[in-house]
Amino acid sequence: MFEVLSDKLSAVFRRLSSRGRLNEKDIDDALRQVRLALLEADVNFKVVKAFTDSVRERSLGAEVLESLTPAQQVIKIVNEELIKILGEGESRLEPSSRPPSIAMLVGLQGGGKTTTAAKLALHLKHSGQKPLLVAADNRRPAGIEQLAALGEQFEIPVYREKASSKSRDVCTHALKKAKELAVTWVVIDTAGRMHIDEPMMAELASVKKELKPDEVLLVVDAMTGQDAVRMAEEFNSRLGLSGLILTKMDGDARGGAALSIRWVSGVPIKFIGIGEKADAFEPFHPDRLTSRILGMGDVLTFIEKAEKTFDQKQVKELEKKVRTASFNLEDFLSQLREIQKMGPVAQLVDMLPGASQFSRQLPAGMEEKQLKKVEAMILSMTPQERRSPDIIDGSRRRRIAQGSGVKPQDVNQLLNQFRQMQKLMKMGVSGKLPKNLRGMFG
Repeated sequence: MFEVLSDKLSAVFRRLSSRGRLNEKDIDDALRQVRLALLEADVNFKVVKAFTDSVRERSLGAEVLESLTPAQQVIKIVNEELIKILGEGESRLEPSSRPPSIAMLVGLQGGGKTTTAAKLALHLKHSGQKPLLVAADNRRPAGIEQLAALGEQFEIPVYREKASSKSRDVCTHALKKAKELAVTWVVIDTAGRMHIDEPMMAELASVKKELKPDEVLLVVDAMTGQDAVRMAEEFNSRLGLSGLILTKMDGDARGGAALSIRWVSGVPIKFIGIGEKADAFEPFHPDRLTSRILGMGDVLTFIEKAEKTFDQKQVKELEKKVRTASFNLEDFLSQLREIQKMGPVAQLVDMLPGASQFSRQLPAGMEEKQLKKVEAMILSMTPQERRSPDIIDGSRRRRIAQGSGVKPQDVNQLLNQFRQMQKLMKMGVSGKLPKNLRGMFG
């Protein structure tokens, strides 16, 4: 996500940092490169102009030209202006004062609407809500079956009728069922088309008029670039959208749609889909996404993922082992497996400040391969060796290497890294690490 843009902006900022004090020409040269990077990332040209004009105006002021760290001030301004483009603050779902609240999902076929409806319902369930999914896409019988299967997988009830039923009738009947089940949210998957047409818009407008939903959310494929922006404008003018859900954000290295759609359409982005897995769906935070674009990571999202994944009892047991210096390779293997549950390793690395540059130098899938190699080496050890790694001598290393299909040097490297990690963790829990690193170790 934003890989191309992030790399180019990082290069511009590195050049600025090497100049010391800045003058008007330095700033104009840098902004010319920023403008090109944004346009190549498929950002709408009106957005690019508004953004660079605002950055230039602020950068030519005293806060930059008279600063002892002018490049840092420019980066700060770019960060703040990007957040403005994306929409300041998190845009949350607006529930009804009288449950159930209704979220009506609209969009074209192929944008991931049905899957997104299920993911949104799962997100609501994890947030303590009681959702009901409604299969109102009568144009696509396979879509009804797909939603039913996802509902069963996520243990969320799905209201469905025959494909011949009218969408409006299905939704009306679903609301009665929702009241019987005492659900708090009704998530409706409506019918889409391959392109915007009058019959589809008329049908959606009719459903909206009947249901009076609290949220009308457009599901749009981020990989369609400026077509996504035009689609948001069209749907908003006809239906009055309350929010956007951008899907397939993990597949667009340019990210122009995300940077344009909020500013051009005026509709806030509420959620983004970042993968195929059920949990690859998260609320949209403009400040966090801006931080990722500028290569500063996204530690808050990383921590939130860790809190959802790690068992609190396990964390306490781990901390006790670290404090008593009894943390061993069995514990290390357990933690590796927990990290893998958090999602693709490449995405996790991108959330750590400064680490994204390193992750892009590795071949695709290398992070997962490396973890599997480490897991194979530890599983090739005896229980005694895992609990007491210091007993592993030359002959044991050769046996472990042979059993896991690696070289003895790889086993050496693993043991050395493990010892370094033990030292860091001891320092972390004893308070000897700087405060900003302490939270990452125990």
